Amino acid sequence: MNKALHALLALFLTFQFSVLFAADKKPNIVFILVDDQRNTSLGCAGHPQIKTPVVDSLAARGVRFENAFVQTPICMASRANIFTGLTTTTHGYHANPSTPVRKEDLDTSFPTLLRRSGYTTGFYGKQHVRWAGGINGMTTMFDDHEVLHRNPYLKKMPDGTLRHVDEIIGDKSVAFVQSQSAHKPFFLYMSFNISHAEDNDRRPGYHYQWPAAEDGLFDDIEPNRPNLDDPKYYDATPDFLKTTINRARYFWGYDTPEKYRGNLRAIYRMLAGMDRIVGRVMTALKENGFDENTVIIYSADNGYYMGDRGFQGKWSHYDQSIHVPLIVYDPRMKSELSGRVLPETAVSLDLPATILDLAAVPVPAKYQGNTLVPLLAGAHPKNWRTDFYVEHHADPAQIATWFGIRDNRYTYANYYQNGTELLYDRERDPTELTNVATDSAYAAVFARLRQRSLDYKQLYTRPESATPSKASPAAPKKKSKKKSDEN
Repeated sequence: MNKALHALLALFLTFQFSVLFAADKKPNIVFILVDDQRNTSLGCAGHPQIKTPVVDSLAARGVRFENAFVQTPICMASRANIFTGLTTTTHGYHANPSTPVRKEDLDTSFPTLLRRSGYTTGFYGKQHVRWAGGINGMTTMFDDHEVLHRNPYLKKMPDGTLRHVDEIIGDKSVAFVQSQSAHKPFFLYMSFNISHAEDNDRRPGYHYQWPAAEDGLFDDIEPNRPNLDDPKYYDATPDFLKTTINRARYFWGYDTPEKYRGNLRAIYRMLAGMDRIVGRVMTALKENGFDENTVIIYSADNGYYMGDRGFQGKWSHYDQSIHVPLIVYDPRMKSELSGRVLPETAVSLDLPATILDLAAVPVPAKYQGNTLVPLLAGAHPKNWRTDFYVEHHADPAQIATWFGIRDNRYTYANYYQNGTELLYDRERDPTELTNVATDSAYAAVFARLRQRSLDYKQLYTRPESATPSKASPAAPKKKSKKKSDEN
């Protein structure tokens, strides 16, 4: 389909969306980004033990994407992808070693464009992106903001008491909602630290620090063992992945039954606390008369290994690392469209385009994702993506760097600094156990996906870029001084 016809179709579907949703004014938008949450870690996604009734209610009244993925599975780069609408290869910011995000990409970031179009914008929580020239990108993008990191999670208040940092995010978010006017649309970005580990405190129950309101929750349950608990999954991973920080962190948190029990209960409490804090904001929206015109989007910055394959963390190519939740709730949605679970593949690059489209703000041509608005409106475009480019280039001293492609059946990963290429047939091997890259039966598939990933890399690389994503499979390793708790 040529670009002109595609643009016409998008315009038509957007018009359909506005009619179906009976939109008579710009909606308010709340974007909730959770840290280190894989797609299955929600009640609505079928987890038998995690309790997230507030988020589950958003899915029941909205749309849940069961095939949502990040483009880069690490906090810093993933958040830059979302701000800019660009792949890590394009914007160049991937943690360490790295280059900051350019001013030209800050100027076209979705919060900047929302603010310029008349939205009041607010941000509270974790912020991991650096900007070129020493610019404070937050003051460009947001009318009001406060960066609130863990390290530690518990913050000393003026009266000497301790308060969980994500409770403070909730406090700031509620106050922001309460300060808004019905005469001007607003955008609120809640950037949670939950459920990232507190890396410098590895005691069970402290490694994952939950809010005090969740004390005692889940004490009576025995956490389920990981789905991929069998040692065969660890044994089948390439040898170089067995020495990365994914494996080191496993011994921080999961290598004994006591550690696993204590830390999984702690993660469950963190997610329950996050859900309750989201509920506080939902209540504020209702009490201030915004509940019928506020779109809520919920997702995560990357997936997470919770003992699967003998790993803790993210960063690598397996689905547990890149597969995330994505829920969109729009109160204007017609009842017959609510409660759907969509099979189409969505990626984190789609979030900024979708937010701008919902706000009726033109989406920059440079953005590399797709608006999800047609899918929200009930359409199923025949030309919807069948694959996407995925990559990780940060901290090569501790984490293996790679790029690749995931399509509707296969996963291909090129660990270029280790000279290793991997291919998994998820239709026949849904747990990605067996690497078939050297299997002659898959030679044509391997060659096609290898070339497809190289084509994507070339497409996304700026001519003047010098990011590690341009490196060949034989590129030399680089040293890193980065602290592990910043990943």
